[in-house]
Amino acid sequence: MTPKQLLKIAVDLLMTAMLLLLMAYSLVGEAAHEWLGVGIFLLFLLHHFLNKNWYESLFRGKYPPIRILQTVIDLLVLLCMTGSMISGILLSRYVFRLDIHRFSTALQTVHMLSAYWGFALLSLHLGLHWGGIMGMAKSLAKKSSKIRKQALRGVAFLIAAYGAYAFVKRDFGNYMLLRYHFVFFGDEPLALFLLDYAAIMGLFVWAGYYLAKAMRKSKARQPENNFKR
Repeated sequence: MTPKQLLKIAVDLLMTAMLLLLMAYSLVGEAAHEWLGVGIFLLFLLHHFLNKNWYESLFRGKYPPIRILQTVIDLLVLLCMTGSMISGILLSRYVFRLDIHRFSTALQTVHMLSAYWGFALLSLHLGLHWGGIMGMAKSLAKKSSKIRKQALRGVAFLIAAYGAYAFVKRDFGNYMLLRYHFVFFGDEPLALFLLDYAAIMGLFVWAGYYLAKAMRKSKARQPENNFKR
Protein backbone atom coordinates (compact mmCIF):
# COMPACT_ATOMS: atom_id res chain seq x y z
CA MET A 1 0.00 0.00 0.00
CA THR A 2 1.41 3.38 -1.04
CA PRO A 3 1.79 6.38 1.32
CA LYS A 4 -0.93 8.19 -0.66
CA GLN A 5 -3.37 5.31 -0.12
CA LEU A 6 -2.57 5.28 3.60
CA LEU A 7 -3.16 9.04 3.76
CA LYS A 8 -6.51 8.62 1.98
CA ILE A 9 -7.59 5.97 4.48
CA ALA A 10 -6.46 8.11 7.44
CA VAL A 11 -8.34 11.16 6.11
CA ASP A 12 -11.51 9.14 5.48
CA LEU A 13 -11.40 7.53 8.95
CA LEU A 14 -10.89 10.89 10.62
CA MET A 15 -13.74 12.42 8.59
CA THR A 16 -16.01 9.54 9.63
CA ALA A 17 -15.21 10.02 13.33
CA MET A 18 -15.73 13.78 13.08
CA LEU A 19 -19.01 13.32 11.18
CA LEU A 20 -20.39 11.16 14.00
CA LEU A 21 -19.38 13.79 16.57
CA LEU A 22 -20.94 16.54 14.45
CA MET A 23 -24.28 14.73 14.55
CA ALA A 24 -24.14 14.86 18.37
CA TYR A 25 -24.74 18.62 18.28
CA SER A 26 -26.22 19.27 21.72
CA LEU A 27 -24.06 16.62 23.42
CA VAL A 28 -20.68 18.03 22.35
CA GLY A 29 -21.68 21.69 22.65
CA GLU A 30 -22.15 24.45 20.09
CA ALA A 31 -18.56 25.72 20.14
CA ALA A 32 -17.11 22.21 19.72
CA HIS A 33 -19.63 21.55 16.95
CA GLU A 34 -18.39 24.59 15.02
CA TRP A 35 -14.72 23.68 15.40
CA LEU A 36 -15.47 20.12 14.31
CA GLY A 37 -17.23 21.62 11.29
CA VAL A 38 -14.10 23.62 10.41
CA GLY A 39 -12.00 20.48 10.81
CA ILE A 40 -14.18 18.33 8.56
CA PHE A 41 -14.29 21.15 5.99
CA LEU A 42 -10.48 21.13 5.77
CA LEU A 43 -10.41 17.33 5.59
CA PHE A 44 -13.11 17.46 2.91
CA LEU A 45 -10.90 19.73 0.80
CA LEU A 46 -7.92 17.41 1.35
CA HIS A 47 -10.07 14.39 0.44
CA HIS A 48 -11.03 15.99 -2.88
CA PHE A 49 -7.44 17.00 -3.59
CA LEU A 50 -6.28 13.41 -3.01
CA ASN A 51 -9.07 12.15 -5.28
CA LYS A 52 -8.78 14.84 -7.96
CA ASN A 53 -8.54 12.11 -10.62
CA TRP A 54 -12.31 11.63 -10.08
CA TYR A 55 -12.91 15.06 -11.63
CA GLU A 56 -10.45 14.31 -14.43
CA SER A 57 -12.23 11.05 -15.36
CA LEU A 58 -15.77 12.40 -14.90
CA PHE A 59 -16.37 12.82 -18.65
CA ARG A 60 -14.34 9.83 -19.75
CA GLY A 61 -15.31 6.24 -20.35
CA LYS A 62 -18.65 4.50 -20.35
CA TYR A 63 -21.36 4.92 -17.73
CA PRO A 64 -22.88 1.56 -16.74
CA PRO A 65 -25.70 1.70 -14.14
CA ILE A 66 -23.36 1.24 -11.15
CA ARG A 67 -21.15 4.15 -12.23
CA ILE A 68 -24.20 6.35 -12.86
CA LEU A 69 -25.45 5.59 -9.33
CA GLN A 70 -22.04 6.24 -7.77
CA THR A 71 -21.67 9.54 -9.65
CA VAL A 72 -25.17 10.73 -8.69
CA ILE A 73 -24.51 9.86 -5.03
CA ASP A 74 -21.12 11.62 -5.16
CA LEU A 75 -22.65 14.79 -6.60
CA LEU A 76 -25.46 14.75 -4.01
CA VAL A 77 -22.87 14.33 -1.24
CA LEU A 78 -20.97 17.31 -2.63
CA LEU A 79 -24.20 19.34 -2.66
CA CYS A 80 -25.05 18.38 0.94
CA MET A 81 -21.53 19.10 2.20
CA THR A 82 -21.53 22.48 0.45
CA GLY A 83 -24.95 23.36 1.88
CA SER A 84 -23.93 22.24 5.36
CA MET A 85 -20.68 24.20 5.31
CA ILE A 86 -22.08 27.45 3.89
CA SER A 87 -25.07 27.44 6.24
CA GLY A 88 -22.81 26.51 9.17
CA ILE A 89 -20.46 29.42 8.47
CA LEU A 90 -23.36 31.88 8.21
CA LEU A 91 -24.90 30.58 11.46
CA SER A 92 -21.57 30.59 13.32
CA ARG A 93 -21.45 32.20 16.77
CA TYR A 94 -17.99 31.14 17.94
CA VAL A 95 -15.60 30.55 15.02
CA PHE A 96 -16.77 33.05 12.38
CA ARG A 97 -19.32 34.92 14.53
CA LEU A 98 -21.58 35.93 11.66
CA ASP A 99 -24.92 34.68 13.06
CA ILE A 100 -27.21 36.26 10.45
CA HIS A 101 -30.47 36.48 12.44
CA ARG A 102 -32.57 37.68 9.52
CA PHE A 103 -32.14 34.41 7.64
CA SER A 104 -31.47 32.12 10.62
CA THR A 105 -34.64 30.00 10.22
CA ALA A 106 -33.98 29.29 6.54
CA LEU A 107 -30.30 28.62 7.22
CA GLN A 108 -31.12 26.21 10.06
CA THR A 109 -33.46 24.33 7.72
CA VAL A 110 -30.74 24.06 5.06
CA HIS A 111 -28.20 23.02 7.71
CA MET A 112 -30.41 20.26 9.14
CA LEU A 113 -31.41 18.86 5.75
CA SER A 114 -27.80 18.96 4.53
CA ALA A 115 -26.54 17.30 7.71
CA TYR A 116 -28.98 14.37 7.81
CA TRP A 117 -29.10 13.72 4.08
CA GLY A 118 -25.33 14.20 3.90
CA PHE A 119 -24.83 11.63 6.67
CA ALA A 120 -27.03 9.08 4.90
CA LEU A 121 -25.56 9.72 1.44
CA LEU A 122 -21.95 9.68 2.69
CA SER A 123 -22.62 6.32 4.36
CA LEU A 124 -24.23 5.01 1.16
CA HIS A 125 -21.26 6.36 -0.82
CA LEU A 126 -18.93 4.40 1.46
CA GLY A 127 -21.00 1.27 0.96
CA LEU A 128 -20.94 1.58 -2.83
CA HIS A 129 -17.12 1.65 -2.67
CA TRP A 130 -16.83 -0.93 0.11
CA GLY A 131 -15.86 -3.65 -2.36
CA GLY A 132 -12.65 -1.77 -3.15
CA ILE A 133 -11.89 -1.36 0.55
CA MET A 134 -12.44 -5.08 1.11
CA GLY A 135 -10.16 -5.78 -1.84
CA MET A 136 -7.33 -3.80 -0.21
CA ALA A 137 -7.95 -5.59 3.09
CA LYS A 138 -7.73 -8.98 1.35
CA SER A 139 -4.44 -8.03 -0.30
CA LEU A 140 -2.98 -7.22 3.15
CA ALA A 141 -4.28 -10.42 4.76
CA LYS A 142 -1.91 -13.37 4.73
CA LYS A 143 -4.62 -16.00 4.34
CA SER A 144 -8.25 -16.00 3.26
CA SER A 145 -10.63 -17.97 5.47
CA LYS A 146 -14.21 -18.96 4.64
CA ILE A 147 -15.08 -19.09 8.35
CA ARG A 148 -13.74 -15.57 8.92
CA LYS A 149 -15.57 -14.35 5.82
CA GLN A 150 -18.89 -15.77 7.02
CA ALA A 151 -18.28 -14.40 10.52
CA LEU A 152 -17.67 -10.92 9.15
CA ARG A 153 -20.84 -11.15 7.06
CA GLY A 154 -22.76 -12.13 10.18
CA VAL A 155 -21.33 -9.22 12.17
CA ALA A 156 -22.15 -6.82 9.31
CA PHE A 157 -25.74 -8.10 9.23
CA LEU A 158 -26.12 -7.66 13.01
CA ILE A 159 -24.77 -4.09 12.80
CA ALA A 160 -27.20 -3.32 9.97
CA ALA A 161 -30.09 -4.86 11.93
CA TYR A 162 -29.29 -2.77 14.99
CA GLY A 163 -28.82 0.23 12.70
CA ALA A 164 -32.38 -0.25 11.40
CA TYR A 165 -33.63 -0.31 14.99
CA ALA A 166 -31.59 2.82 15.86
CA PHE A 167 -32.86 4.54 12.68
CA VAL A 168 -36.43 4.17 13.97
CA LYS A 169 -35.61 4.82 17.63
CA ARG A 170 -33.71 8.01 16.82
CA ASP A 171 -36.39 9.28 14.38
CA PHE A 172 -33.67 9.65 11.78
CA GLY A 173 -36.16 9.51 8.91
CA ASN A 174 -38.25 12.30 10.44
CA TYR A 175 -35.19 14.56 10.55
CA MET A 176 -34.48 13.74 6.90
CA LEU A 177 -38.05 14.66 6.00
CA LEU A 178 -37.88 17.80 8.18
CA ARG A 179 -40.76 16.74 10.40
CA TYR A 180 -38.67 17.96 13.31
CA HIS A 181 -37.08 21.40 13.13
CA PHE A 182 -34.92 21.18 16.23
CA VAL A 183 -32.48 18.53 17.42
CA PHE A 184 -32.19 17.77 21.12
CA PHE A 185 -30.86 14.56 22.68
CA GLY A 186 -31.26 15.28 26.39
CA ASP A 187 -28.58 14.22 28.87
CA GLU A 188 -27.82 10.78 27.49
CA PRO A 189 -24.21 9.52 27.40
CA LEU A 190 -22.30 10.58 24.29
CA ALA A 191 -21.01 7.02 23.82
CA LEU A 192 -24.56 5.65 23.53
CA PHE A 193 -25.48 8.26 20.91
CA LEU A 194 -22.31 7.55 18.89
CA LEU A 195 -23.01 3.81 19.06
CA ASP A 196 -26.50 4.28 17.62
CA TYR A 197 -25.38 6.64 14.88
CA ALA A 198 -22.41 4.42 13.98
CA ALA A 199 -24.92 1.57 13.58
CA ILE A 200 -27.15 3.76 11.37
CA MET A 201 -24.09 4.52 9.28
CA GLY A 202 -23.38 0.78 9.17
CA LEU A 203 -26.93 0.18 7.90
CA PHE A 204 -26.42 2.51 4.93
CA VAL A 205 -22.94 1.09 4.25
CA TRP A 206 -24.37 -2.44 4.28
CA ALA A 207 -27.22 -1.42 1.95
CA GLY A 208 -24.84 0.36 -0.42
CA TYR A 209 -22.45 -2.58 -0.54
CA TYR A 210 -25.12 -5.14 -1.39
CA LEU A 211 -26.80 -2.80 -3.85
CA ALA A 212 -23.51 -2.37 -5.71
CA LYS A 213 -22.90 -6.12 -5.56
CA ALA A 214 -26.36 -6.87 -7.00
CA MET A 215 -25.89 -4.33 -9.81
CA ARG A 216 -22.50 -5.81 -10.76
CA LYS A 217 -23.96 -9.33 -10.79
CA SER A 218 -26.83 -8.13 -12.97
CA LYS A 219 -24.37 -6.59 -15.42
CA ALA A 220 -22.28 -9.79 -15.48
CA ARG A 221 -25.35 -11.85 -16.39
CA GLN A 222 -26.50 -9.49 -19.14
CA PRO A 223 -24.39 -10.88 -22.04
CA GLU A 224 -25.57 -14.39 -21.14
CA ASN A 225 -29.23 -13.28 -21.22
CA ASN A 226 -28.73 -11.52 -24.57
CA PHE A 227 -27.10 -14.67 -25.99
CA LYS A 228 -30.03 -16.84 -24.91
CA ARG A 229 -32.48 -14.55 -26.67
